[in-house]
Amino acid sequence: KAISLAKKEVERFSDKCSLGTRVECGTLALAYGALAGYQILNRERAAGEGSFIQAKGALSLTEPAIRASATGIVYRDVSEAFWTAGDRARAIAIFKEGLAAGGDQYLFMSSAAGAAGQQPTAPASVLD
Repeated sequence: KAISLAKKEVERFSDKCSLGTRVECGTLALAYGALAGYQILNRERAAGEGSFIQAKGALSLTEPAIRASATGIVYRDVSEAFWTAGDRARAIAIFKEGLAAGGDQYLFMSSAAGAAGQQPTAPASVLD
């Protein structure tokens, strides 16, 4: 049921985010990230990876003011899904990829952050 609802959210926002309009791209990225997480937890790894790729595409169109937060959330959600599904190596790899992609403090809320030995590097005021 969660996968079905997440797909509806993706459909709802997918026509609003494009190279020409760039509206609701952050929301679309979050919807794809949630869908990827649900698919991974449902043992639909290929579908989950595909949705994650779509989330990254939407992130690339997200306005710069919110891109770091959206990136942190998407990568955290997908990393956490892999962690919960038992693929710790993939979870840590996604965490590290999220760091490289510019994810903010939300990324550090993942289980993989601790396993990767990472501490938040954002200023303390951002983390409070």
